[in-house]
Amino acid sequence: MKESIKDTITAMGTRPGESAIAIIKMSGKDSIKITDRIFSAKNKKKLKKSEPYSMSYGVIMDPDGGIIDEVLVSVMKGPGSYTREDVVEINCHGGTQSANRIMELVLDSGARLAEPGEFTKRAFLNGRIDLSQAEAVIDMVQSRTRQSLKIAANNLKGNIKKEVHRLKDKILEIIAQLEAAVDFIEEDLHITPYDVLTGKTGELLKDIEQLIEDEEKGEIIKNGVRVAIVGKPNVGKSSLLNFLSKKEKAIVTEIPGTTRDAIEEIIYVEGIPLILVDTAGIRKTEDKIEKIGVERSIRHIEDAELVIIVMDGSREFDELDSGIIEKLEKKDVICCINKKDMKQKMDIKNIEAHFPADNIISISALKGQGVEMLQDKIRNLVLHDESDLGGRVIVNARQKELLKDVKDSIERARTSLVNGLSEEFPCSDLRIAYDLLGEITGDTTSEDVLNKIFERFCIGK
Repeated sequence: MKESIKDTITAMGTRPGESAIAIIKMSGKDSIKITDRIFSAKNKKKLKKSEPYSMSYGVIMDPDGGIIDEVLVSVMKGPGSYTREDVVEINCHGGTQSANRIMELVLDSGARLAEPGEFTKRAFLNGRIDLSQAEAVIDMVQSRTRQSLKIAANNLKGNIKKEVHRLKDKILEIIAQLEAAVDFIEEDLHITPYDVLTGKTGELLKDIEQLIEDEEKGEIIKNGVRVAIVGKPNVGKSSLLNFLSKKEKAIVTEIPGTTRDAIEEIIYVEGIPLILVDTAGIRKTEDKIEKIGVERSIRHIEDAELVIIVMDGSREFDELDSGIIEKLEKKDVICCINKKDMKQKMDIKNIEAHFPADNIISISALKGQGVEMLQDKIRNLVLHDESDLGGRVIVNARQKELLKDVKDSIERARTSLVNGLSEEFPCSDLRIAYDLLGEITGDTTSEDVLNKIFERFCIGK
Protein backbone atom coordinates (compact mmCIF):
# COMPACT_ATOMS: atom_id res chain seq x y z
CA MET A 1 0.00 0.00 0.00
CA LYS A 2 1.38 3.38 -1.02
CA GLU A 3 1.56 5.78 1.90
CA SER A 4 0.02 9.22 1.71
CA ILE A 5 0.48 11.84 4.39
CA LYS A 6 -3.06 13.05 3.60
CA ASP A 7 -4.70 9.73 4.55
CA THR A 8 -6.26 9.10 7.92
CA ILE A 9 -4.53 6.02 9.32
CA THR A 10 -5.54 3.53 11.99
CA ALA A 11 -4.01 0.62 13.88
CA MET A 12 -4.35 -1.40 17.04
CA GLY A 13 -2.29 0.20 19.80
CA THR A 14 -2.39 -2.93 21.97
CA ARG A 15 -1.52 -6.57 21.43
CA PRO A 16 -4.49 -8.65 20.16
CA GLY A 17 -6.09 -11.11 22.58
CA GLU A 18 -7.85 -11.16 25.92
CA SER A 19 -6.97 -8.18 28.08
CA ALA A 20 -8.56 -5.48 30.22
CA ILE A 21 -8.67 -2.98 27.35
CA ALA A 22 -7.81 -2.70 23.68
CA ILE A 23 -6.92 0.57 21.97
CA ILE A 24 -7.68 1.51 18.38
CA LYS A 25 -5.66 4.55 17.25
CA MET A 26 -6.32 7.01 14.45
CA SER A 27 -4.31 9.93 13.09
CA GLY A 28 -5.23 12.33 10.29
CA LYS A 29 -7.56 15.14 9.32
CA ASP A 30 -10.64 12.86 9.33
CA SER A 31 -9.95 11.06 12.62
CA ILE A 32 -12.58 12.95 14.59
CA LYS A 33 -15.13 12.90 11.74
CA ILE A 34 -14.76 9.11 11.32
CA THR A 35 -15.16 8.51 15.05
CA ASP A 36 -18.27 10.70 15.21
CA ARG A 37 -19.88 8.42 12.61
CA ILE A 38 -19.63 5.34 14.81
CA PHE A 39 -19.54 6.77 18.36
CA SER A 40 -22.45 7.98 20.44
CA ALA A 41 -21.42 9.91 23.55
CA LYS A 42 -23.41 9.59 26.75
CA ASN A 43 -23.67 13.40 26.93
CA LYS A 44 -24.79 13.52 23.24
CA LYS A 45 -21.92 15.89 22.43
CA LYS A 46 -20.05 15.44 19.12
CA LEU A 47 -16.30 14.91 19.36
CA LYS A 48 -15.65 17.72 16.87
CA LYS A 49 -16.95 20.12 19.55
CA SER A 50 -14.92 18.54 22.36
CA GLU A 51 -11.94 20.16 24.01
CA PRO A 52 -8.39 18.94 23.17
CA TYR A 53 -7.00 16.30 25.55
CA SER A 54 -10.52 15.31 26.60
CA MET A 55 -12.09 11.90 27.05
CA SER A 56 -15.71 10.97 26.32
CA TYR A 57 -17.73 7.99 27.52
CA GLY A 58 -20.24 6.31 25.22
CA VAL A 59 -20.86 3.41 22.87
CA ILE A 60 -19.67 2.29 19.45
CA MET A 61 -22.61 1.44 17.21
CA ASP A 62 -22.83 -0.50 13.96
CA PRO A 63 -24.63 0.92 10.87
CA ASP A 64 -27.89 -0.76 11.98
CA GLY A 65 -27.80 1.00 15.36
CA GLY A 66 -26.68 -2.04 17.34
CA ILE A 67 -24.28 -1.48 20.24
CA ILE A 68 -20.89 -3.12 19.79
CA ASP A 69 -19.15 -1.99 22.99
CA GLU A 70 -18.98 0.63 25.71
CA VAL A 71 -15.87 2.72 25.18
CA LEU A 72 -13.84 5.72 26.28
CA VAL A 73 -12.67 7.96 23.44
CA SER A 74 -9.78 10.38 23.88
CA VAL A 75 -9.22 13.27 21.48
CA MET A 76 -5.92 15.08 20.88
CA LYS A 77 -6.22 17.81 18.30
CA GLY A 78 -3.29 18.80 16.11
CA PRO A 79 -0.73 20.23 16.34
CA GLY A 80 -0.71 19.33 20.04
CA SER A 81 -0.54 15.57 19.47
CA TYR A 82 2.07 12.86 18.88
CA THR A 83 1.78 13.20 15.08
CA ARG A 84 0.83 16.92 15.04
CA GLU A 85 -2.43 15.75 13.43
CA ASP A 86 -5.84 15.11 14.97
CA VAL A 87 -5.45 11.88 16.95
CA VAL A 88 -8.25 9.73 18.39
CA GLU A 89 -7.88 6.69 20.60
CA ILE A 90 -10.84 4.37 21.18
CA ASN A 91 -10.48 2.40 24.43
CA CYS A 92 -12.74 -0.66 24.27
CA HIS A 93 -12.89 -3.91 26.22
CA GLY A 94 -10.07 -6.30 25.48
CA GLY A 95 -10.75 -9.31 23.31
CA THR A 96 -10.53 -10.00 19.62
CA GLN A 97 -14.21 -9.69 18.67
CA SER A 98 -14.93 -6.20 20.05
CA ALA A 99 -11.62 -4.66 18.92
CA ASN A 100 -11.72 -6.25 15.47
CA ARG A 101 -15.33 -5.17 14.85
CA ILE A 102 -14.53 -1.57 15.82
CA MET A 103 -11.46 -1.65 13.57
CA GLU A 104 -13.64 -2.85 10.68
CA LEU A 105 -16.04 0.08 11.22
CA VAL A 106 -13.14 2.56 11.33
CA LEU A 107 -11.75 1.20 8.05
CA ASP A 108 -15.20 1.16 6.42
CA SER A 109 -15.69 4.79 7.49
CA GLY A 110 -12.69 6.09 5.58
CA ALA A 111 -9.45 5.29 7.40
CA ARG A 112 -6.75 2.99 6.06
CA LEU A 113 -4.53 0.57 7.95
CA ALA A 114 -1.26 2.20 9.03
CA GLU A 115 2.07 0.93 7.76
CA PRO A 116 4.69 -0.17 10.36
CA GLY A 117 5.95 2.89 12.23
CA GLU A 118 3.72 5.27 10.29
CA PHE A 119 2.49 7.17 13.37
CA THR A 120 6.08 7.94 14.37
CA LYS A 121 7.01 8.64 10.74
CA ARG A 122 4.31 11.29 10.64
CA ALA A 123 5.64 12.79 13.86
CA PHE A 124 9.00 13.08 12.05
CA LEU A 125 7.61 14.37 8.74
CA ASN A 126 5.46 16.93 10.55
CA GLY A 127 8.49 18.25 12.44
CA ARG A 128 7.57 17.17 15.95
CA ILE A 129 10.69 15.01 16.31
CA ASP A 130 13.86 14.49 14.30
CA LEU A 131 15.06 11.15 12.94
CA SER A 132 17.30 10.39 15.93
CA GLN A 133 14.31 10.84 18.25
CA ALA A 134 12.19 8.60 16.02
CA GLU A 135 14.84 5.88 16.29
CA ALA A 136 14.85 6.38 20.07
CA VAL A 137 11.17 5.40 20.10
CA ILE A 138 11.90 1.90 18.83
CA ASP A 139 14.93 1.64 21.14
CA MET A 140 12.59 2.45 24.02
CA VAL A 141 10.11 -0.24 22.98
CA GLN A 142 12.91 -2.82 22.64
CA SER A 143 14.77 -1.90 25.85
CA ARG A 144 15.63 -4.92 27.98
CA THR A 145 17.47 -3.17 30.81
CA ARG A 146 17.12 0.01 32.86
CA GLN A 147 20.33 1.34 31.36
CA SER A 148 19.16 0.86 27.77
CA LEU A 149 15.81 2.45 28.68
CA LYS A 150 17.65 5.44 30.15
CA ILE A 151 19.73 5.84 26.99
CA ALA A 152 16.62 5.65 24.78
CA ALA A 153 14.75 8.15 26.97
CA ASN A 154 17.63 10.64 26.78
CA ASN A 155 17.78 10.29 23.00
CA LEU A 156 14.01 10.75 22.76
CA LYS A 157 14.49 13.94 24.75
CA GLY A 158 16.87 15.13 22.03
CA ASN A 159 20.40 14.34 23.27
CA ILE A 160 21.64 13.21 19.86
CA LYS A 161 19.93 16.09 18.06
CA LYS A 162 21.62 18.65 20.35
CA GLU A 163 25.03 17.04 19.89
CA VAL A 164 24.67 16.89 16.10
CA HIS A 165 23.63 20.55 15.96
CA ARG A 166 26.64 21.45 18.11
CA LEU A 167 29.00 19.60 15.76
CA LYS A 168 27.39 21.15 12.68
CA ASP A 169 27.78 24.63 14.18
CA LYS A 170 31.51 23.97 14.78
CA ILE A 171 31.93 22.80 11.17
CA LEU A 172 30.07 25.84 9.85
CA GLU A 173 32.31 28.09 11.90
CA ILE A 174 35.44 26.61 10.26
CA ILE A 175 33.87 26.79 6.77
CA ALA A 176 32.91 30.44 7.32
CA GLN A 177 36.47 31.32 8.34
CA LEU A 178 37.89 29.52 5.29
CA GLU A 179 35.43 31.17 2.90
CA ALA A 180 36.15 34.59 4.41
CA ALA A 181 39.77 34.14 3.42
CA VAL A 182 38.65 33.60 -0.22
CA ASP A 183 35.90 36.25 -0.38
CA PHE A 184 37.96 39.01 1.19
CA ILE A 185 41.41 38.10 -0.11
CA GLU A 186 42.06 41.67 -1.23
CA GLU A 187 40.67 43.25 1.93
CA ASP A 188 42.83 44.13 4.90
CA LEU A 189 41.03 41.67 7.22
CA HIS A 190 42.35 39.38 9.90
CA ILE A 191 42.17 35.80 8.58
CA THR A 192 42.25 32.85 10.97
CA PRO A 193 45.58 31.02 10.50
CA TYR A 194 45.54 27.46 9.18
CA ASP A 195 47.19 26.10 12.33
CA VAL A 196 44.28 27.41 14.44
CA LEU A 197 41.74 25.81 12.08
CA THR A 198 43.76 22.59 12.15
CA GLY A 199 43.40 22.59 15.93
CA LYS A 200 39.64 23.07 15.61
CA THR A 201 39.31 20.10 13.26
CA GLY A 202 41.33 18.09 15.78
CA GLU A 203 38.80 18.97 18.51
CA LEU A 204 35.98 17.89 16.21
CA LEU A 205 37.67 14.55 15.57
CA LYS A 206 38.04 13.89 19.32
CA ASP A 207 34.32 14.55 19.86
CA ILE A 208 33.34 12.23 17.02
CA GLU A 209 35.74 9.48 18.11
CA GLN A 210 34.19 9.59 21.60
CA LEU A 211 30.70 9.17 20.12
CA ILE A 212 31.87 6.17 18.07
CA GLU A 213 33.56 4.60 21.10
CA ASP A 214 30.51 5.12 23.32
CA GLU A 215 28.22 3.53 20.71
CA GLU A 216 30.10 0.26 21.10
CA LYS A 217 29.52 0.38 24.87
CA GLY A 218 25.89 1.31 24.29
CA GLU A 219 25.41 -1.72 22.06
CA ILE A 220 26.74 -3.89 24.87
CA ILE A 221 24.18 -2.43 27.29
CA LYS A 222 21.36 -2.83 24.74
CA ASN A 223 22.19 -6.21 23.20
CA GLY A 224 24.43 -7.90 25.73
CA VAL A 225 27.70 -9.80 25.55
CA ARG A 226 28.25 -13.45 24.65
CA VAL A 227 30.33 -15.11 27.35
CA ALA A 228 31.62 -18.64 26.73
CA ILE A 229 32.42 -20.74 29.82
CA VAL A 230 35.06 -23.25 28.74
CA GLY A 231 37.48 -25.78 30.21
CA LYS A 232 38.17 -29.46 30.67
CA PRO A 233 35.38 -31.81 31.77
CA ASN A 234 34.49 -31.74 35.46
CA VAL A 235 36.22 -28.48 36.37
CA GLY A 236 33.00 -26.76 37.52
CA LYS A 237 31.70 -24.96 34.42
CA SER A 238 28.11 -26.03 34.98
CA SER A 239 28.30 -25.23 38.69
CA LEU A 240 29.45 -21.72 37.79
CA LEU A 241 26.58 -21.28 35.31
CA ASN A 242 24.08 -22.49 37.91
CA PHE A 243 25.43 -20.15 40.58
CA LEU A 244 25.50 -17.09 38.30
CA SER A 245 21.99 -17.75 36.95
CA LYS A 246 20.62 -18.79 40.36
CA LYS A 247 19.00 -21.78 38.61
CA GLU A 248 19.70 -25.47 38.29
CA LYS A 249 20.17 -24.85 34.59
CA ALA A 250 22.90 -27.41 33.95
CA ILE A 251 23.25 -30.98 35.22
CA VAL A 252 26.15 -31.29 37.65
CA THR A 253 27.68 -34.72 38.33
CA GLU A 254 31.12 -36.11 39.02
CA ILE A 255 30.98 -37.99 35.70
CA PRO A 256 33.16 -36.32 33.02
CA GLY A 257 31.38 -35.36 29.79
CA THR A 258 27.94 -34.76 31.33
CA THR A 259 27.46 -31.57 29.28
CA ARG A 260 27.26 -32.76 25.67
CA ASP A 261 25.93 -29.53 24.12
CA ALA A 262 25.99 -25.81 24.96
CA ILE A 263 23.51 -24.46 27.49
CA GLU A 264 22.61 -20.75 27.29
CA GLU A 265 21.28 -18.46 30.00
CA ILE A 266 20.91 -14.67 30.16
CA ILE A 267 21.88 -12.93 33.38
CA TYR A 268 22.36 -9.25 34.22
CA VAL A 269 25.46 -7.82 35.86
CA GLU A 270 24.77 -4.20 36.87
CA GLY A 271 22.33 -3.80 33.99
CA ILE A 272 24.51 -5.49 31.37
CA PRO A 273 22.91 -8.56 29.71
CA LEU A 274 25.35 -11.47 29.63
CA ILE A 275 24.50 -14.40 27.38
CA LEU A 276 26.31 -17.16 29.27
CA VAL A 277 27.14 -20.28 27.26
CA ASP A 278 28.12 -23.36 29.27
CA THR A 279 30.06 -25.48 26.79
CA ALA A 280 30.94 -29.14 26.68
CA GLY A 281 34.22 -30.05 28.36
CA ILE A 282 37.10 -29.95 25.88
CA ARG A 283 39.11 -33.17 25.68
CA LYS A 284 40.04 -35.93 23.25
CA THR A 285 37.21 -38.43 23.04
CA GLU A 286 36.03 -41.34 20.87
CA ASP A 287 32.38 -40.76 21.79
CA LYS A 288 30.74 -39.39 18.61
CA ILE A 289 28.18 -37.25 20.44
CA GLU A 290 30.72 -35.82 22.88
CA LYS A 291 33.10 -35.13 19.99
CA ILE A 292 30.41 -32.97 18.31
CA GLY A 293 29.96 -31.14 21.62
CA VAL A 294 33.69 -30.42 21.82
CA GLU A 295 33.71 -29.06 18.25
CA ARG A 296 30.80 -26.79 19.12
CA SER A 297 32.64 -25.58 22.22
CA ILE A 298 35.50 -24.40 20.03
CA ARG A 299 33.03 -22.56 17.77
CA HIS A 300 31.49 -20.86 20.83
CA ILE A 301 34.96 -19.63 21.80
CA GLU A 302 35.29 -18.03 18.34
CA ASP A 303 31.85 -16.37 18.60
CA ALA A 304 32.22 -15.06 22.17
CA GLU A 305 33.17 -11.49 23.06
CA LEU A 306 34.45 -12.74 26.41
CA VAL A 307 35.69 -16.16 27.52
CA ILE A 308 35.76 -17.52 31.07
CA ILE A 309 38.12 -20.48 31.30
CA VAL A 310 37.47 -22.59 34.37
CA MET A 311 40.37 -24.62 35.73
CA ASP A 312 40.36 -27.11 38.59
CA GLY A 313 42.69 -25.84 41.31
CA SER A 314 42.64 -29.24 43.03
CA ARG A 315 44.37 -30.81 40.00
CA GLU A 316 47.77 -30.14 38.50
CA PHE A 317 48.20 -28.10 35.32
CA ASP A 318 48.48 -30.44 32.31
CA GLU A 319 48.79 -30.53 28.52
CA LEU A 320 45.01 -30.41 28.04
CA ASP A 321 44.85 -27.14 30.03
CA SER A 322 47.66 -25.78 27.89
CA GLY A 323 45.91 -26.85 24.67
CA ILE A 324 42.69 -25.08 25.65
CA ILE A 325 44.58 -21.91 26.53
CA GLU A 326 46.17 -21.92 23.06
CA LYS A 327 42.66 -21.67 21.55
CA LEU A 328 42.00 -18.42 23.46
CA GLU A 329 44.56 -16.22 21.71
CA LYS A 330 43.30 -12.71 20.83
CA LYS A 331 40.30 -13.13 23.15
CA ASP A 332 39.41 -11.24 26.32
CA VAL A 333 39.78 -13.97 28.93
CA ILE A 334 39.05 -14.33 32.64
CA CYS A 335 40.69 -17.35 34.22
CA CYS A 336 38.79 -18.84 37.16
CA ILE A 337 40.77 -21.24 39.34
CA ASN A 338 37.85 -23.21 40.75
CA LYS A 339 37.46 -25.36 43.87
CA LYS A 340 39.34 -22.98 46.19
CA ASP A 341 37.52 -24.71 49.07
CA MET A 342 39.64 -27.83 48.38
CA LYS A 343 43.37 -28.47 48.71
CA GLN A 344 45.15 -26.69 45.86
CA LYS A 345 47.56 -28.58 43.59
CA MET A 346 47.75 -26.27 40.59
CA ASP A 347 50.91 -24.18 40.29
CA ILE A 348 49.64 -20.63 39.71
CA LYS A 349 52.86 -19.75 37.86
CA ASN A 350 51.71 -21.93 34.96
CA ILE A 351 48.61 -19.73 34.69
CA GLU A 352 50.35 -16.38 35.13
CA ALA A 353 52.51 -17.19 32.12
CA HIS A 354 49.37 -16.93 29.95
CA PHE A 355 47.05 -14.35 31.57
CA PRO A 356 47.43 -10.98 33.33
CA ALA A 357 47.42 -11.44 37.10
CA ASP A 358 44.33 -9.19 37.42
CA ASN A 359 42.37 -11.57 35.20
CA ILE A 360 43.06 -14.63 37.36
CA ILE A 361 40.47 -15.21 40.08
CA SER A 362 40.20 -18.00 42.64
CA ILE A 363 36.60 -19.13 43.16
CA SER A 364 34.43 -21.87 44.51
CA ALA A 365 31.55 -22.17 42.05
CA LEU A 366 29.84 -24.66 44.34
CA LYS A 367 29.86 -22.33 47.36
CA GLY A 368 29.84 -18.98 45.52
CA GLN A 369 33.19 -17.82 46.88
CA GLY A 370 34.90 -15.20 44.70
CA VAL A 371 31.93 -14.92 42.31
CA GLU A 372 31.30 -11.26 43.18
CA MET A 373 34.91 -10.51 42.23
CA LEU A 374 34.28 -12.35 38.95
CA GLN A 375 31.21 -10.20 38.23
CA ASP A 376 33.22 -7.02 38.86
CA LYS A 377 35.93 -8.23 36.52
CA ILE A 378 33.36 -8.99 33.80
CA ARG A 379 31.92 -5.47 34.10
CA ASN A 380 35.38 -3.87 33.98
CA LEU A 381 36.47 -5.85 30.92
CA VAL A 382 33.24 -5.25 29.04
CA LEU A 383 32.77 -1.54 29.75
CA HIS A 384 36.21 -0.52 31.00
CA ASP A 385 34.67 0.37 34.38
CA GLU A 386 32.02 2.62 32.81
CA SER A 387 28.76 0.82 33.56
CA ASP A 388 26.72 4.05 33.82
CA LEU A 389 26.47 5.55 30.35
CA GLY A 390 22.97 6.93 30.82
CA GLY A 391 24.13 10.55 30.94
CA ARG A 392 26.23 10.30 27.76
CA VAL A 393 25.17 10.76 24.15
CA ILE A 394 24.84 7.21 22.80
CA VAL A 395 24.25 6.82 19.07
CA ASN A 396 22.98 3.67 17.35
CA ALA A 397 24.69 1.49 14.74
CA ARG A 398 23.32 3.43 11.73
CA GLN A 399 24.38 6.73 13.25
CA LYS A 400 27.83 5.34 14.11
CA GLU A 401 28.46 4.37 10.47
CA LEU A 402 27.58 7.91 9.41
CA LEU A 403 29.91 9.29 12.08
CA LYS A 404 32.73 7.16 10.69
CA ASP A 405 32.17 8.79 7.29
CA VAL A 406 32.04 12.21 8.98
CA LYS A 407 35.34 11.43 10.66
CA ASP A 408 36.93 10.44 7.32
CA SER A 409 35.79 13.71 5.72
CA ILE A 410 37.12 15.85 8.57
CA GLU A 411 40.43 13.97 8.52
CA ARG A 412 40.76 14.75 4.80
CA ALA A 413 40.00 18.41 5.51
CA ARG A 414 42.58 18.44 8.30
CA THR A 415 45.21 16.91 5.99
CA SER A 416 44.51 19.65 3.44
CA LEU A 417 45.01 22.28 6.14
CA VAL A 418 48.23 20.69 7.38
CA ASN A 419 49.57 20.55 3.81
CA GLY A 420 48.60 24.18 3.19
CA LEU A 421 46.26 23.48 0.26
CA SER A 422 43.94 26.24 -0.91
CA GLU A 423 40.70 26.84 1.01
CA GLU A 424 38.34 25.08 -1.41
CA PHE A 425 39.87 21.66 -0.60
CA PRO A 426 39.16 21.59 3.17
CA CYS A 427 35.86 23.43 2.56
CA SER A 428 34.63 20.70 0.20
CA ASP A 429 35.30 17.90 2.71
CA LEU A 430 33.83 19.88 5.59
CA ARG A 431 30.59 20.41 3.62
CA ILE A 432 30.40 16.65 3.03
CA ALA A 433 30.80 16.10 6.80
CA TYR A 434 28.08 18.68 7.46
CA ASP A 435 25.61 16.93 5.14
CA LEU A 436 26.43 13.52 6.60
CA LEU A 437 25.59 14.81 10.08
CA GLY A 438 22.26 15.92 8.64
CA GLU A 439 21.50 12.29 7.77
CA ILE A 440 21.60 11.45 11.48
CA THR A 441 18.82 13.91 12.29
CA GLY A 442 16.96 13.42 9.00
CA ASP A 443 17.72 16.82 7.47
CA THR A 444 19.32 15.25 4.39
CA THR A 445 18.06 11.64 4.47
CA SER A 446 16.64 9.87 1.41
CA GLU A 447 13.17 8.31 1.29
CA ASP A 448 14.71 4.81 0.96
CA VAL A 449 16.64 5.26 4.22
CA LEU A 450 13.52 6.55 5.99
CA ASN A 451 11.49 3.55 4.81
CA LYS A 452 14.19 1.14 5.99
CA ILE A 453 14.24 2.74 9.45
CA PHE A 454 10.47 2.79 9.96
CA GLU A 455 10.02 -0.78 8.67
CA ARG A 456 11.60 -1.89 11.97
CA PHE A 457 8.63 -0.51 13.92
CA CYS A 458 5.52 -2.45 14.78
CA ILE A 459 2.17 -1.44 13.26
CA GLY A 460 0.53 1.07 15.56
CA LYS A 461 3.71 2.84 16.71
